Amino acid sequence: MVGLLMILFSVTMLPPMGVAWWYDGYRVVLPFVEAMGAMLGLGLLCWVPVCRFKVDLRNRDGFVVVVAFWFLLSVIGALPFMLSENPHMPLVDAVFETVSGLTTTGATVLSGLDTMPKAIVYYRAQLNFLGGMGIIVLAVALLPMLGVGGMQLYKAETPGPMKDEKLTPRITETAKNLWYIYVGLNVACTLSFWAAGMSFFDAICHSFATLALGGFSTHDASIGYFNSPAIELVAGFFSIVAAVNFALFFLAWRSRSLKVVFRDAEFRFCMTVFGVIIATACAYLCWSGKFPLWESIYHGLFQTASVITDNGLATAGYPDGWPIFVPLLLLLGSFFGGCVGSTCGGIKAIRFLLLYKQSVREARLLIRPSAQIAVKLGGHPIPDRVMQAVWGFYYLYIFSYCFFSLMLAATGVDLVTAFGSVAACLNNMGIGLGETASNFAPLNDTATWLLSLSMLVGRFEVFPLLLLFLPDFWK
Repeated sequence: MVGLLMILFSVTMLPPMGVAWWYDGYRVVLPFVEAMGAMLGLGLLCWVPVCRFKVDLRNRDGFVVVVAFWFLLSVIGALPFMLSENPHMPLVDAVFETVSGLTTTGATVLSGLDTMPKAIVYYRAQLNFLGGMGIIVLAVALLPMLGVGGMQLYKAETPGPMKDEKLTPRITETAKNLWYIYVGLNVACTLSFWAAGMSFFDAICHSFATLALGGFSTHDASIGYFNSPAIELVAGFFSIVAAVNFALFFLAWRSRSLKVVFRDAEFRFCMTVFGVIIATACAYLCWSGKFPLWESIYHGLFQTASVITDNGLATAGYPDGWPIFVPLLLLLGSFFGGCVGSTCGGIKAIRFLLLYKQSVREARLLIRPSAQIAVKLGGHPIPDRVMQAVWGFYYLYIFSYCFFSLMLAATGVDLVTAFGSVAACLNNMGIGLGETASNFAPLNDTATWLLSLSMLVGRFEVFPLLLLFLPDFWK
């Protein structure tokens, strides 16, 4: 399985090779050729000896394959960064950059993007694109053609507390439909950026970053490089679109009506929270005198949408030159994320909504201890099993945040940088505080490895990794 997935991923080296041939020349093509050869060779080495055997995947097999593939891909996907002359990165930095791209975090250790080969800049954006919907979900759409079932992989890869629901009877069709929607939105975003004034190359790369909520830009100054209200508004709008459950887009397309989107309880709750945080940030920017009213609106809308959806693209001066209240508000907002089934990171809106309803339920039970009060979502009672999973996830997520922050502080990093950097990586948001406000290069190697692991923990939503350390899983 892992070998087959590696063979599939090796094909993704072809677009960067085309970009290198068109823009940069042979010397930039070569690292991608070598990386493709290594991926293809390793994949064949794993696949050929056992390709005649057909075994049905169990649930535990799906988790093992997903975790193994992501860790292996994080290392082998770093080859173009290590083999290239510009940048010529050490292993730790190359793995960090690759993990950041695939987990759609957007944290970077690179600088000088404006003068870097176009192929490398495009490759970073492509990592965002592939990681956005999940490379495994793409594989789920393709593997059944090769006689391998995909439901176990889909359940292991897709984030959220209620991932057993399928849009179509066959899981292959579900994955395909999600990818059709994802690619269609990327096309719309590319054309919008292009119409707003970007070059076509920049538009493609930024659409990959925006719809994946990945945050990798083609310039060191990120979106602030363009100094364009129209571009910032486009980026803010599509960041919010990408934070919506993609299943709702499919249902809306099938029913030819947006009513199904606006009736969804999680969507309404998510948009309400987004509206409150965006309005607060814009009002404070204007009240503090940082920007005039109109600039406060479009800077505040874009930057707030970018951070709380865990996109990570940045406007001019953020976060160092902004009033500390706004970066702190947005950093806390990044824990919220967006809807389940979107490309965002964080804890997700539905979990916060269920925790809020559970808190209200407990308060009502204090008044009427013998009452039978159910937690409901959209008029339907939520099973206790789901609530237990939500509470368990919330505890593990906060515990992971505290653990990684303390470990980072133990490496000698100051507390502001430690807590800000872990929030940026665990939430897959990408903009830190302190020393990592603009770039993660100042961190030592140990801290960089820890943050790479925290990005994977956030992408997996803790449980798939935790399962591998439970004795019962291996019995």
